[in-house]
Amino acid sequence: MDFTYRTFAIAAAVTLAAGSVAAQDAYAPSKITAFVAAGAGGGTDNFARTVQPMLEERLGTNVTIVNLPAASGAIAHQRTATAAPDGQSIEFASSTLITSRAAGQNPIGLDMLTPVARMQSDVLMLVVNPEKYESFEAFLAAAEANPGTLIIGGTHAASVDRMAFLGLNEAAGLDLSFIPYDNEGAASANLLSGNIDGMFNEISAIQGYMESGEMIPVLALADARLEAYPDIPTTMENGWDLTFGNERGIFINAKTPPETIGAIEAVFEDIFNSEPYQAYAARTFLDVRPGWLGSEEYRAELEKNLAFFEDLLADN
Repeated sequence: MDFTYRTFAIAAAVTLAAGSVAAQDAYAPSKITAFVAAGAGGGTDNFARTVQPMLEERLGTNVTIVNLPAASGAIAHQRTATAAPDGQSIEFASSTLITSRAAGQNPIGLDMLTPVARMQSDVLMLVVNPEKYESFEAFLAAAEANPGTLIIGGTHAASVDRMAFLGLNEAAGLDLSFIPYDNEGAASANLLSGNIDGMFNEISAIQGYMESGEMIPVLALADARLEAYPDIPTTMENGWDLTFGNERGIFINAKTPPETIGAIEAVFEDIFNSEPYQAYAARTFLDVRPGWLGSEEYRAELEKNLAFFEDLLADN
């Protein structure tokens, strides 16, 4: 590395660090209430509880987590949207925020909640029991030969996995059926017992089943084969423009001043880039594709997906 480039790199690093410190100084809440639009123990809750001590350390304050899973997280969205716009109430939420909005089950839209940052973009997979189907080709052949017979399981009618089911049906011209279950565990149990033919789930949620060989992913909703899973075909290579996944991020009352939102975004970007967070992401397979999006980019992604889900539901 030559002297000029090295000097520039050091200066850039110092500027970035100084910006992070300045942002944290600008955002100094006396306390934070973090609403989680999901129940305890799931992916969104684990995300929030992993970030909690990192946030407390950087801001020198207490962060209280409140799980509000009722009504597909709509209660959490409402509490966040009506909280004082002072940066002391934030929300951890997943793509259910917009799938439930598209389905008419969530009255809180992006006019009332502002995205602060996206930190996870979990890849959705079509998962099957290998005793029933050894590959996506086998699953697809059975679906085409037996229209209306194959069943996909999922968590609820407004879930991101149901959107994946509807998207695959439409894009591939299939006639699959869908059964909603109260929770992911029930769907998994029915897949293992052979009562259903497949389910859409996230990479991070099926590692144990993959390692035991009880379930195998046969199709990834992705634009290119994943480096970590090069043998799994993708929707895009089949000509189907279905690449959304289960995204998780942070939201806040839309009336919060822009400078406060920017300061909070900077704190979470610092957390995202830290070694402890990246180690957690690697350990839970949440680094398979890039997760970080800032506030404006995340809003654009949410608006695009919301329009897609609304169109998908209108056709079904």
